[in-house]
Amino acid sequence: MVYRSWGMIVAALVTVLFLLDFSCAELPPNYTFMHEATEAPRVSFFNYIIIGGGTAGIPLAATLSANYSVLLLERGGSPYNDPNITSVFNFGRYFSDTSPDSPSQQFIVEGVVNSRPRVLGGGTSINAGFYSRGEKKFNIEARLSNEELIKDSYQWVEKVMVFEPVVQNWQSALRAALVEARVAPNNGFTYDHLVGTKVGGTIFDENGTRHTAADLLQYANPKGLSLFLHASVQQILVNCRGKKPRAYGVVFEDSLGKKHLAYLNGRRNNEIILAAGALGSPQLLMLSGIGPKDQLNALNIKVVLEQPYVGQYMADNPLNVLFIPSPIAIEPSIVQVVGITPVGNYIEEAGGFNFIFANLSDYQGFTYEKGGFVFEKINGPLSKGDLKIVNKNPADNPLVTFNYFSEHEDLQKCVNGIKTILKAVDSKAFSKYKYSNMTDQDILDLNMKLPYNLIVHGNTSSSLEQHCRDTVRSIWHYHGGCPIGKVVDDEYKVLGVDSLRVIDGSTILNSPGTNPQASVLMLGRYMGVTILSQRIAQEKPYVDW
Repeated sequence: MVYRSWGMIVAALVTVLFLLDFSCAELPPNYTFMHEATEAPRVSFFNYIIIGGGTAGIPLAATLSANYSVLLLERGGSPYNDPNITSVFNFGRYFSDTSPDSPSQQFIVEGVVNSRPRVLGGGTSINAGFYSRGEKKFNIEARLSNEELIKDSYQWVEKVMVFEPVVQNWQSALRAALVEARVAPNNGFTYDHLVGTKVGGTIFDENGTRHTAADLLQYANPKGLSLFLHASVQQILVNCRGKKPRAYGVVFEDSLGKKHLAYLNGRRNNEIILAAGALGSPQLLMLSGIGPKDQLNALNIKVVLEQPYVGQYMADNPLNVLFIPSPIAIEPSIVQVVGITPVGNYIEEAGGFNFIFANLSDYQGFTYEKGGFVFEKINGPLSKGDLKIVNKNPADNPLVTFNYFSEHEDLQKCVNGIKTILKAVDSKAFSKYKYSNMTDQDILDLNMKLPYNLIVHGNTSSSLEQHCRDTVRSIWHYHGGCPIGKVVDDEYKVLGVDSLRVIDGSTILNSPGTNPQASVLMLGRYMGVTILSQRIAQEKPYVDW
C-alpha cells in the first residue's frame, strides 16, 4: 500500500539525524577526509560544493555529508597544532602576522585595523572565544521559524565546542560593579541573551585550549565529505543558456597555483553554497559576474546577473575600550562577563594581558598586568557602508567602508556605553581594582594616548562623542554584503540564480547578540538540516509500507 506520508518521513529522518551517535567518527586532527588542495583531482563531481570552511560552512558540510557527497573548500590551513591559535595564552599573536600563511588577513577601514580569518574554523579560530546565543529578533530577521530546530542546533554546537568558564576575582568584581551600575539583574551563567549582567560560554576549555568550528567535523560522515585546505576559489561557474542562470561548478587553485575544477554532478537539487564570510561571499559573487554592473564592467568581468545590492549594507559594530589601571595585579582573562543594557550596549572585559598588543611604553607608566580593559559594543549598528572589488584576485581584500558612527543614534549609544563603564569603575564593588585618586577624566585622557587605531587625534578627551570617534576600533563583528531580501531569499537562495545559496554573516543586517559566532554556527546547522529535510521530501514523496 502506498501512502503520501513524506512529512512524517522527513520528521523521522531529521530526528534520527539529531540523535545519531557519531562517536565512531575520527577526532581532530586526524580527519581522513582533510587534505591539501594540491592532492585534489583536476576534475571532480559532488552533490554540494561549499565555499568557506568557517563558522557557517563547517556545520553545513558536516550536516549535509550525512546523506550526500560534499566538497568543502577552505582557502586557509588547519588550526590544529598551531599553539598561537589553540592556546588562550597566545591569543592575538596572529593579528600582527601579515605573511600570506597567517590565519588572520588584515584590512583597514577608516583608520580602524580589522581582520578576516584565513584558516579552517574561520572566526572561531582567531576570535576571543566568547559564546552567547543571539536574541529572538535575530531569528526573525534570519527567517528561522522552527524554534525546536534552533534550540537543537545550538545544542549540537555546544556539545562539542563550548564550556562554562572559571570566573576569577577581577571579573567577579566587574560583574558586581555592572550590577551596581544598574546593568541588572545578575543572570548568572547562561548562554541566553538576557538584559542584565551574565557569564557567558567560552570555546576555550579548562586547560585554555581553543575549540573551533573545525571540531564539529567529528559529526561528519567521512565517506560523504572531501575537505581541501589552501584551496582558493577563483570563480563560480554559471550556465546562462537556459531561462535562468544556474550555478554548476567552481574553479579553485591550490597552493602551487594549479587550477582544479569541481562540478555539481547533475542531479536537480544539487547546489553550490557560499559561506566565505562578509567579505569573501560578496567578493566571489562579483568575481563570478553577479553584482553591480558598473563594477563588473570596470574589471571586464562578464555580467551573469546584474545585482546592485551585492556588496551593499556592509556594517561593523564599533568597539570602544577603556583601559583601567589597577593598584594590584590581575589574573589574565579574556571575555567571559558581559553586561547587556536595555538601550543597546554590550559591556565586556579582558584583563591582565596586552589586549591591544601595544608596546609597554604606550601604557603611560602603567602595565597591562596591573590593569584591565572594559569595552562596549553597540548593537545593530544603523551605520552602513559598502564593498567594492578592486581587481580579479580573490586573495586580495576588497575595498570596504563601514561609515562608523555616521548615524547619530550609534554615536549616542557609544556615549551611553562609556558612561556605564565609568559608573561601574567608580562603584564600591570595583574599588579594589581602581586607583582612588584617578578621576574619570584621567581615565579618558589616558585612553586617548593608547594606540587603539590609526586615526590622528589629540591627547585629551574633550567630549564623550569625540572620544568615541577618536578611539573607535573593531570587535571583528562585521557583516552584510549579501542581505536577506536583497541578494538572497528567505531560504538563502541567490535571487535570480538557480543552485546557488549564500549562508553566512554576509546575509545578516544586524549582528546577533553580544557576539555573533553562536548564532552563525547555529545558522549553519539549522540550514543544513533544513536543506536535507526539504531534499528528502522532494526526492522521496511516497513510501511503500
